[in-house]
Amino acid sequence: QVQVAESGGGLVQAGESLRLSCEISENIFTINGAGWYRQPPGKQRELVASINRRGAKSYATSVKGRFTISRDNPKNTIYLQMNSLNPEDTAVYYCTTGSFVDTHYYPNSKWGQGTQVTVSS
Repeated sequence: QVQVAESGGGLVQAGESLRLSCEISENIFTINGAGWYRQPPGKQRELVASINRRGAKSYATSVKGRFTISRDNPKNTIYLQMNSLNPEDTAVYYCTTGSFVDTHYYPNSKWGQGTQVTVSS
């Protein structure tokens, strides 16, 4: 099973930016897609961004226009650039690899430890 390791979280003020990184244990060309999830305190985990093998991207409505998912193939790394952060973005962020059925993303990698993002007002 593919393993992932997230990093890049931290404490920022509203309006600032962060870039999260996700290192993948296998050759990135062997995966069908990847996604970033987040789990705010006391809430369920939600998918915020995904990217498929061809590079097509999808975003949750709450982050569209502010977050960008990307991949660095030589580094086997997936990124999540987060701009214009607000306190509602406070959560533990998790990266996964997975597959798509039609346009729906399904994770199938082992869940990592996640990285904490805290946005102060």
